[in-house]
Amino acid sequence: MFFHKHPYQPFIQSDTKKLIVGTLPPPRFSTGDLLEKDVDFCYGSYYNSLWLFIDKIHNLNLRYDNSQEAIDQRKQFLIEHKIGVCDIVESAEREKIDASDLGMQNIKLRDVVGYLKQYPSIETILFTGGNSKNGPEYFFRKHLKDYNLKLELVNNEVPRIHKFSLPVIASGTKQSHQSELSSKRTLKTVSLTSGSGAANISISRLPLYKQLKAKDPNFNTFDFRVMQYREYL
Repeated sequence: MFFHKHPYQPFIQSDTKKLIVGTLPPPRFSTGDLLEKDVDFCYGSYYNSLWLFIDKIHNLNLRYDNSQEAIDQRKQFLIEHKIGVCDIVESAEREKIDASDLGMQNIKLRDVVGYLKQYPSIETILFTGGNSKNGPEYFFRKHLKDYNLKLELVNNEVPRIHKFSLPVIASGTKQSHQSELSSKRTLKTVSLTSGSGAANISISRLPLYKQLKAKDPNFNTFDFRVMQYREYL
């Protein structure tokens, strides 16, 4: 059994407004056996494509290699755009050493809600995948139950949008005694289409994709994701 531990700590700043939430990077990022075009950072797999989408949207001319410069380029972008990364899976076990979400067993989740409380500037969570089993939204729904919270549907069109309210406790003083004033902070979640190749089939079935493909035969699943991600990244 392969113990698959997340190799990166959450990357969040005090002014982070959007938080990207996935599951786990491929096992080679935990073992250090990177490919030539991999970057040793969150979503660094060249075949995941998230940074390819961001690169296309913002014309960043990013490096795709094992260099420190490639890492720094990505950190700089995230800091400038007030975007953080906090994948929800801390560790898992696998019988087969691959990047399949369904192949994860004995899964330990990170306390994402705890990070949301720690960083009150976060307004939006961007899931890199939907509610399929062992996907980031799927795990987040389970995680919310631990706090007696749940997602409320806002928009059922892809990318699906939900919201949830996080209790906020503010401390105040009254007649020399400390009192607690409760309020609620509403956050939005957006379930973006996964950057993995496995999601291409589901994209090809979407009515919007079919319409755009009919208008332009050169339009492909990469273009569709860039169009979708542009609004949020």
